[in-house]
Amino acid sequence: MIGVGKIKQYSNVLDKPLSRGKQEVSLSAFAFLFSELVQYNQTQVDNIAELERRLEDAGYAVGARVLELLCHRDKGNRRETRLLGILSFVHSTVWKVLFGKVADSLEKGTEHEDEYMISEKELLVNRFISIPKDMGTFNCGAFVAGIVRGVLDGAGFPAVVTAHFVPMEGQQRPRTTILIKFAEEVLRREARFS
Repeated sequence: MIGVGKIKQYSNVLDKPLSRGKQEVSLSAFAFLFSELVQYNQTQVDNIAELERRLEDAGYAVGARVLELLCHRDKGNRRETRLLGILSFVHSTVWKVLFGKVADSLEKGTEHEDEYMISEKELLVNRFISIPKDMGTFNCGAFVAGIVRGVLDGAGFPAVVTAHFVPMEGQQRPRTTILIKFAEEVLRREARFS
């Protein structure tokens, strides 16, 4: 037929190109799925610290995959090799792909050379969560901390990543800060580049 192009056939699903497609997920579907993840893990643990660790582990797996996908799709299989470059990548590119916007802030710790903080006024995973009083300081941001740790580890920047609530004056809900404490080897390597 005239005007009909030939459709390219792929012999394997792995040969298909990674299309960008529609990158939005229904917020209610995400909230439901994430709620189920939290509830399931809550039945498997005895304390809050263990629950946060399990959420972090789930996030770590997501972060490792997000790094692979973004490096392949956006960077031509290249990865960041500098500390500020990977932090900027997480703060902007990763955050935008996952949450639809750049993180509110990226700051260097004032007390320690190896600490950086990514802050978010209203982190998506904490937006629809109400914490019972008996759960104390439980923070679903541990999932996002795991994502950040997965991205950093996969890129060769090992770090301890934790999520913390930081009260804000005049605000009912605290902001969430993702605290990144890099391993000494990262700082030594970075000092050699300087």
